[in-house]
Amino acid sequence: MPPTPERTASLQSQIWNGSLPLEIRLAARDCRTYDDSEAYLIQYPRLSYLASLSPRLHSFFAGSLINPEVAAHEAWLSFEDVPLKWHYPLGLLYDLYSGAEPINIERRSGHDPVTGSHAAVANNSNAVPMPWRLTVHYSNHPTDQLIPLDLGGRTMLDAYINAVKEADFIRNGTARTVMGLSKDDSDKLWQAVQTHDRRLFNSVNNKLLNPPGMELRHIPLKIYLPTSASQTASETIPEEPKAGHIRVVQSLQPLQIASGQPQTLGTALNSTLPTVFPSRRNPLLAQPVLHGVAVPMNANLQDLGRACAYTDGFLHVAVVMLG
Repeated sequence: MPPTPERTASLQSQIWNGSLPLEIRLAARDCRTYDDSEAYLIQYPRLSYLASLSPRLHSFFAGSLINPEVAAHEAWLSFEDVPLKWHYPLGLLYDLYSGAEPINIERRSGHDPVTGSHAAVANNSNAVPMPWRLTVHYSNHPTDQLIPLDLGGRTMLDAYINAVKEADFIRNGTARTVMGLSKDDSDKLWQAVQTHDRRLFNSVNNKLLNPPGMELRHIPLKIYLPTSASQTASETIPEEPKAGHIRVVQSLQPLQIASGQPQTLGTALNSTLPTVFPSRRNPLLAQPVLHGVAVPMNANLQDLGRACAYTDGFLHVAVVMLG
């Protein structure tokens, strides 16, 4: 039975309320005292992008920089020497790299995250030491791993809008819905993401999810495999993968499987990565994690797509190996 609009709205609300405490320190090589600077502390939304923090970080660390002329957009962030991609939402980065144990709602409440209890979604604060400790750098930019930002913020905007267009094309077989948005709506969408305004976001996003005269074809889904999972899947990976190497896997996910049954997260993962997810029903070797939660394999993919997608329209599912 599909979730009611009220339950969908409740889950979306809790996802938007999810946040992480961050402790960000200036890299020693960029600090004029060659020592730890004072830490920048912030409670930051899981759905937001770290790029939006760069002006505040630059202002905070300006007095400690060896090179006071360095621009705010030249910053990049890392966790344990792993550069963090600007165009990944914070929550996805945390699920991929922090090592935090995901919340298991089935164990806690006996309900799945779409049709049942939502109380624990995106609020797993006890699994690893908090806050999440990151480092901001202003030199030695890893251009082979990160796209540099620009002064006007156009790079980040383009990356986000391109992802929204891709998700729209996957859903409908055409991107004309997002391409047909007015300039005012397009501006509102990015403004809502930057200011973390759910009401403003939904005023535009609902037009993308419910285009007149179109039927939903596929669910936008991206699966993120760490190196260990890629090896299990016998995927081709670099001979010497860089620290934090992640492989992104995509395939078209229709609303139903061949038998006519609704597509679940388990059927989608099994068809896409059968060696990592040999069972459609149980996470035997790995578990799918979304917004910090270990999602039940029987969760309806269409319901997940409507209630639990990130702001770019995708379900960004991190794979966490078991054992």
